[in-house]
Amino acid sequence: WKMYLGRPETLENRSLSLGLLGDALRGSSRPYDALPVLKAHLDGRRRYFWLEEQGILVAKSNLACCLSQLGRHDEALVLRRGVYARRVATLGVSNETTISNGFNLSISLNEVGLQEEARTLVRDQLLPVARRSLGPDHHTTI
Repeated sequence: WKMYLGRPETLENRSLSLGLLGDALRGSSRPYDALPVLKAHLDGRRRYFWLEEQGILVAKSNLACCLSQLGRHDEALVLRRGVYARRVATLGVSNETTISNGFNLSISLNEVGLQEEARTLVRDQLLPVARRSLGPDHHTTI
């Protein structure tokens, strides 16, 4: 990622490397270090790659994971609700990415004490769609 530091922010490889760095820090149990990197990555995606909504949604999802690790569950929930809604609108309810984002949303709902809403989302929406579109033996369904 260091090789991209001096390059323009409009260079997509620079943006992608920043996202990878943030995700690697988060995955290495360093969410405090990851947070400013992931925020910068999301800001850059919004500023320079605003037409690529799926990339922005990935950046938001990664930021939500980091916020959740930091115990900032309310903020993570807001991001995850938005990501899931946009995935449903752009990819449809049967898409694997949409379903995975729905399960992430259910985790956030549980973390803020909305267990009934989480249970309803999983039981009534996500699992039936996952079984139908991905199959009962798919890793997302199981």
